[in-house]
Amino acid sequence: MLNLSFYSGEDFYSDGDVENDILEVFENNLNIGEVLENDNRWPVLYHLSPERRNLLEWYEFKKEGSLLEIGAGCGALTELFCERLEKVVAIELSLRRAKIIETRCKNFKNLEVFAGNFEAIELNEKFDYITLIGVLEYTKSFITDKKPYKFLFDKIKKLLKPDGVLIIAIENRFGLKYWAGAREEHTGNFFEGLEGYYSKDVETFGKKELEDLLIENGFKDLKFYYPYPDYKLCFEIFSDDYLPEEDTYLPQAPNYDNDRLVLFDESKVWKNIIKNGLFPHFSNSFLVFAQGGE
Repeated sequence: MLNLSFYSGEDFYSDGDVENDILEVFENNLNIGEVLENDNRWPVLYHLSPERRNLLEWYEFKKEGSLLEIGAGCGALTELFCERLEKVVAIELSLRRAKIIETRCKNFKNLEVFAGNFEAIELNEKFDYITLIGVLEYTKSFITDKKPYKFLFDKIKKLLKPDGVLIIAIENRFGLKYWAGAREEHTGNFFEGLEGYYSKDVETFGKKELEDLLIENGFKDLKFYYPYPDYKLCFEIFSDDYLPEEDTYLPQAPNYDNDRLVLFDESKVWKNIIKNGLFPHFSNSFLVFAQGGE
């Protein structure tokens, strides 16, 4: 069900007209494998690739649980959530994206999709899980409060059950690939995350920064995981209990959506980083589980 109660009539985020093509995929029940084989545009790969599910397909959700997905995109993970949980609520800034989610998940009866800004949407229930997958970095863009992170996390805590879990996936601003010459994904600039963001509308965090941000805003029991090569299309996920060893082969991280420099051999550098116990600090992405519901 698509809920437009809080939709302002204005879309604030989009990948452009390629989203019309993505909508047609689900309206016409096209074969996703064939679409991916014949269309090399990054948004198509990002929104349709089954590898997106790798991020959380391994996680044991409570079958009777409920989940709030903030910033659901085009529903790449919404399908997974609908399969695993009793109830799912997805929020998306863009009406077109919300329609994609509704069409993509039309066979599920346990989903409600809201088009609109999370800042303005009022929900009268608490959830077992709340996700911010590729969303936290845009907080300053969609939260107008003078203290955007406090506003976001305060609202999340009110919507999270006391034993509920907040799930965050975000790039590490100090990820090795950025030192090696990959562009910062959100701005397209080289080294911007490393030097400090020039734009005030987007920012990612290092491990300590992210830990401090969550703890300062009332979250605890943080568990960090490290998707490789990043959280978007990961093929392996490490944790503090299962870190890569020196002989673990970690190939160069791809830049699907832009060109990049290759300043050094990432695989060789990884070996030395791992040897010095620094893998968590240079991981390209973080996947974090935290508790802090009220």
